[in-house]
Amino acid sequence: MKELAYLNKYFYKYRWQVIPGVLFVIISNYFGILPAKVIREAFDLVKENIDLYRLYDGFERQDLVYKVFGSSLLFFGVVVLVLALLRGIFLFFMRQTLILTSRHIEYDLKNEIYAHYQALDFAFFRRNNTGDMMNRATEDVNQVRNYLGPAIMYAINTVVLSIMIIYAMYDVNPKLATYSLLPIPILSVVILYVNKIINIRSEKIQRQLSTLSSFVQETFSGIRVIKTYAREEEKMGVFADESNYYNKVSLDLVRIQAIFFPLIIFLVGFSTIITVYVGGIEVNNGTITAGNIAEFILYVNQLTFPAMSLAWVTSLFQRAAASQKRINEFLKTEPEIIDGQSEVVLHGNIEVKDLHFTYPDTGIKAIDGLSFTIAKGKTLAIIGRTGSGKSTLANLLLRMYDADKGSIQYDGTAIEKLKISSLRSQIGFVPQQVFLFSDTIAKNIAFGLDNVDMPRIEKAAKDAAVYDNVVGFEEGFQTHIGERGITLSGGQKQRISIARALVKDPEILIFDDCLSAVDTKTEEEILHNLSLIMKDKTTIFIAHRISTIKNADHILVLDQGRIIEQGTHDQLMEQGGEYFELHEKQLLETV
Repeated sequence: MKELAYLNKYFYKYRWQVIPGVLFVIISNYFGILPAKVIREAFDLVKENIDLYRLYDGFERQDLVYKVFGSSLLFFGVVVLVLALLRGIFLFFMRQTLILTSRHIEYDLKNEIYAHYQALDFAFFRRNNTGDMMNRATEDVNQVRNYLGPAIMYAINTVVLSIMIIYAMYDVNPKLATYSLLPIPILSVVILYVNKIINIRSEKIQRQLSTLSSFVQETFSGIRVIKTYAREEEKMGVFADESNYYNKVSLDLVRIQAIFFPLIIFLVGFSTIITVYVGGIEVNNGTITAGNIAEFILYVNQLTFPAMSLAWVTSLFQRAAASQKRINEFLKTEPEIIDGQSEVVLHGNIEVKDLHFTYPDTGIKAIDGLSFTIAKGKTLAIIGRTGSGKSTLANLLLRMYDADKGSIQYDGTAIEKLKISSLRSQIGFVPQQVFLFSDTIAKNIAFGLDNVDMPRIEKAAKDAAVYDNVVGFEEGFQTHIGERGITLSGGQKQRISIARALVKDPEILIFDDCLSAVDTKTEEEILHNLSLIMKDKTTIFIAHRISTIKNADHILVLDQGRIIEQGTHDQLMEQGGEYFELHEKQLLETV
């Protein structure tokens, strides 16, 4: 229960729904045990009236006894029906309070998890797979909801009903009650033992479900590659293996539950046998009536539901504890990047001093002593071979990671002091790996805006040279694109991503190799448009093609995270170094 204790804050929040719910449980159970007492009276009445009827055999009073007997039985029958109706009403109120409260808490918990996901830094998402994260916010929360609603409701119901029944049994005859409840200690030992097994197997189920979800999510995301390489059969085989293992661990839990339930029924049935045997002896001794035996049998049978629900509730508690443990592990994860407090308006002056960065998960040193400055309104280009640290530098400038050593300053203010949301909202970033949402083109372009401003969207689309493509679609800017923009070409996706950065009209623009999928003519059109937009804006161009960056004010050539050359295009060509070699190779490729 220590893992589930995290949820106590929600119980306190909704205490005015939980407290009435508990009261409704108590009241409904009170009306649930009263029929046993009524039936005892009715049973004794039947016995007495049969004896009285026989006593007046041959007398006129016999008819009167018969009428009184019939009306009394009808009265007791009506009382039992009324009690059942009252119990049903309070059971309805019980569910309307406790179950609805569980739904409210489920809503709050999902929002808390999602908000925590948003607060975590980029490194967390590199370490964890998508399927596992989705599973914690869906399946794990669903298991916890089963604890918050049905499990707690039936647990309270079981405890209250058991206490009331046991009290009523001892109130009638302590000796008979003791004998009737003899199997209960055995039941308790069995439950304690089985609890541990259920908990272990529940954790296995949740872990395997995360693995299965991750595999399915990855398969659907990479379906184009799978079909291209005709690996459908292989993936189906892997999925079958994962599913079979999930099936195995699920069946392991079911087998335990399959033993648990019949054992409980047997123990309850054994109590009924003891009740009849010992009750008969007590009736013979004159300490109780035959009606009391009927009452006890009803009590013992009423204990069947608490005993059966105990097994089910125990399973829900254990599965919820396993799920909440996984949720708690995630919620206790703190972002490695501590947010700053300063919300300054950026003008575009950037200074990087002796920057070092090594990826913590792989140990790969991506940046090694970089230093440079960019004045407001200037364009800096960065070029280099694959793995030279270009994209890593872009991530550091956006503070997706914190540098191991060195500093990044915007307008003289250290990046660590700036509020992250304020920093990123003032930078237009086009990533190397384009991601588009399954929505309309207009909403994808307007993603960085608070509302869909069509004139701004259309202008950004024209500047990104994608306007003609979009208006050529049947629904224009209202065209829905598939997941990750699968219905668009690579070049179209890149240009929509550029438009998304431009529509914000930021003071700083960072383009991370965003023109690799467009043809040379389209590239020239985009660069021409950008040259007009980039006036008075600070721009960083990361590229592989020299044609993209040759007009930049300053060019850095990176290799293994270090600057090996820098200068303008003409200066670097005169040096005849790495930049010159890249230029010559790319020139030959275009011939």
